[in-house]
Amino acid sequence: MYGNGKELLELAAARNSRLSDIIIENEMENSGKSEQEILEAMGKRFLVMKESAQRALKEPLETVGGMISGDSGRINAFSGTGKTLSGEFMGKVMARALSSCEVNASMGRICAAPTAGSCGIVPAVVISVCEKLGLGEESAVRGLITCSGIGAIIVKHATVAGAEGGCQAECGAAAAMSAAAAVELAGGTPEMSLNAAAIAFKNILGLICDPVAGLVEVPCAKRNASQAVNAITSADLALSGIKSNIPFDEVVEAMYKVGKMLPYQLRETAMGGIAATETAKGIAARIFGK
Repeated sequence: MYGNGKELLELAAARNSRLSDIIIENEMENSGKSEQEILEAMGKRFLVMKESAQRALKEPLETVGGMISGDSGRINAFSGTGKTLSGEFMGKVMARALSSCEVNASMGRICAAPTAGSCGIVPAVVISVCEKLGLGEESAVRGLITCSGIGAIIVKHATVAGAEGGCQAECGAAAAMSAAAAVELAGGTPEMSLNAAAIAFKNILGLICDPVAGLVEVPCAKRNASQAVNAITSADLALSGIKSNIPFDEVVEAMYKVGKMLPYQLRETAMGGIAATETAKGIAARIFGK
């Protein structure tokens, strides 16, 4: 039905539909499944996301590297003190993003959306926006459908792998997906959703992938928190009527080209960036006994 963002928007405009409606129809055509089957499958994924986004809020989890244990609980507790600069809502968003990362790093069950390293962004945004707007599980599932459609376009024309395109591809894709969903959940137009996705991607363009000790903990978890916030601020920009001067499809293309320009040391090899600092090397030696 559609192969890129432009065609997705054209279909939504022609049918006066939400992005999620077009995306579901496209999935029905490609998979042979009914709308109900698609929604039920996504509903199962939502339950996994919901669990991972709250599991570490109250109780620290023992992670493989021991570098982020308890971080989710720290920001969650702080968000309720009235002392946060970014407000309680953003505090919850960051806490949920970190919780999923903590679950992932402790070998718990998460939903890779689009990857394990960026697993906290989509749940944090969709759950928090639905909570803020008083929307139920059905709306959350619809939001995840929108995320999936945006993610599928990115995969078709670029990559979501940090090893191929850097963290801009991994956390950037998750931020773009989440921003588009947040706009739809807030009642914005399909065009606003694609503008939000483009803005979110542009905000992270060029970010390298440099995991300390090769583990998806540092700086990955904090990038999940920051990119969940990026998604929401990008959604607000789009909802206000601000447009991305560069269309979504062209931003995706640019991201892919930037990723190819990154040297291999900056693409998940832990050979560059902060992973190559003296402190990071010391952490790696402590963890692996070398």
